[in-house]
Amino acid sequence: MAMVPMSGCTMELFDPKGSVGEQEKHLILIALGVMLLVVIPVIVLTLVFFWRYRETNTAATYSPKWSHSTRIEVVVWTIPVIIVVALAVMIWETTHKLDPYQPIEPIAADKPPVRVEVVALNWKWLFIYPDYKVATVNKLVLPVDTPVEFKITAESLMNAFFIPQLGSMVYAMSGMQTKLHLIANETGTYAGMSSAYSGPGFSDMHFKAHVTSQSDFDKWVRQAQAVPDTLDARTYVKLEQPGTAAPVAIYANVMPGLFDAVVGKYMGPMDGGAQGMQGMRVSGNSAIDDIIAAANCRVDGQLDSRALLAQRPEREAGAQPASQRALTE
Repeated sequence: MAMVPMSGCTMELFDPKGSVGEQEKHLILIALGVMLLVVIPVIVLTLVFFWRYRETNTAATYSPKWSHSTRIEVVVWTIPVIIVVALAVMIWETTHKLDPYQPIEPIAADKPPVRVEVVALNWKWLFIYPDYKVATVNKLVLPVDTPVEFKITAESLMNAFFIPQLGSMVYAMSGMQTKLHLIANETGTYAGMSSAYSGPGFSDMHFKAHVTSQSDFDKWVRQAQAVPDTLDARTYVKLEQPGTAAPVAIYANVMPGLFDAVVGKYMGPMDGGAQGMQGMRVSGNSAIDDIIAAANCRVDGQLDSRALLAQRPEREAGAQPASQRALTE
């Protein structure tokens, strides 16, 4: 009956499809069961006392001067202490065992982890596969029974990356990199989301995680590498603009170092180099320089490709581009 009011909610947490999610489900159920050892007796005894000591029950013992019972004190203190200690030990061990930064041992030696770099944009998800030089928007494809190493950051507001049926949730923050290790043990399509409010487009920050066989994953990678769309600095600057309900997109020939460039944009002033957008300095990393330059080359909010191309010789020669000089003057 308790689940009737929640009939509109989904139960992904209790239908895990990966070993991390399965262990988290196991922990939740054990903790729930242990806590019910306290809750159920309290509820039952409350009802019993109401009935037994009701005003009309003249047979009940009346002890107006009663104030202490050693047996009751032992029970009400010993049992909760045992439960709290048991929960503390169990949660301590499980928390360290399921540390999201801890790599997952591969099921087979010939299945090394798949690396995925995640960028939370406003309000969409960008997934970069650095080993395959492809990227997707709002679509994640993973091979079954293969550990996945996620590196996560945000372009703007703090967000949270979460695939409930696979396991842990990890925050995404600009200028920082967090990690998450997961594995999917069954093929299928699973819901992914942002689990931290990040503005008006938050409710549309959903994506699908497609878990396929290794052969199907390899086939998808080859198809993705053949698409005509590429992800360079100019494309990224357009992609990062706020927007809701972004369609699925696939990019090939991803600019090397793009993820590190997104993180580096918000690292603050560095020694040497020219001043970039929002008080940042061009660091010598070509990916960071390209993104900063692309962001600065705008006319009425639109990317000015001619200005961007004109800056490249200046940057390659080590000079400060004109648009960046204007920002610092």
